[in-house]
Amino acid sequence: WLKAPVHTSLASRDPPQVQAMAANLDKVLNVVGRGAVALGAVGSVPMFFLFNVDAGERSMMWTMTSGLMKEPYGEGTHFKVPYMMRPTNYDVRARAYQIPSNTGTKDMQNVTIHVRLLFRPDIERLWDLHQELGVDYETKLLPSVCNEILKSIVAQYDAEALLTMRERVSQEIRDGITERCDKFGVIIEDVAITHLNYSKEFAKAIEEKQVAEQEAERQKFIVQLEEQKKRAAIIRAEGDAEAAVLMVESMKSYGKGIVEVRRIEAAQQIADTLARAANVMYLPGGQNTLLSLGGK
Repeated sequence: WLKAPVHTSLASRDPPQVQAMAANLDKVLNVVGRGAVALGAVGSVPMFFLFNVDAGERSMMWTMTSGLMKEPYGEGTHFKVPYMMRPTNYDVRARAYQIPSNTGTKDMQNVTIHVRLLFRPDIERLWDLHQELGVDYETKLLPSVCNEILKSIVAQYDAEALLTMRERVSQEIRDGITERCDKFGVIIEDVAITHLNYSKEFAKAIEEKQVAEQEAERQKFIVQLEEQKKRAAIIRAEGDAEAAVLMVESMKSYGKGIVEVRRIEAAQQIADTLARAANVMYLPGGQNTLLSLGGK
């Protein structure tokens, strides 16, 4: 009583119009797919046949037939043959590079110096730079050159002279680094010493020396002050002696009148001082006041 299932396709159940629409849709999808592939192929053409040189850059071109070309490519979009031509872009703008160096001074003190460089490649000699060092020329050239120049120059000065003659040391370092880098086609725009650190022991010794110098200056000032006080006392004593001599001569010539004048002047000064005092009261003499009753 069980019957085997009957399998029939959906297309056989659809009317002829539906089958025709499905066939047309299939053709349209095939055409769209082929068009997308063609557009993708056309869109990939610039990536293989063109290359860009951005602002502040130059490009060195290597070709399979003639090797590295002498003249660099300027800014803009340029043509290349895939697998036959290989461009390499260089940043020709000034860039900063920080280099630390541990070296020794003339008096055998350890010093850590940090130097900041502003550098850029020489466009006229970019072919030589690319042939000798390559794109990462700064990591190959600058650390070795700077460490060599720093060690040779710092070794000529004492540790204390590096502080007092810093401008001169910086100028010598700049001249040495500029001259060495110029041989490789690298232009140094500026060299600056950003940090100059000594060992802890030497820094403590410098601090103690400064404290001692300040204390010596203080003691020197105290001695000078006492000397000035001594001179002032001598001058004051000489003035008093001369005044006494003049007083004696005046008394011999004019009698004691000068003494009376000085007494009157002193009494006047005392009266002025008492008159300004807030806790002093004047009472007229010879008058009948309550305060005078106790005396009778």
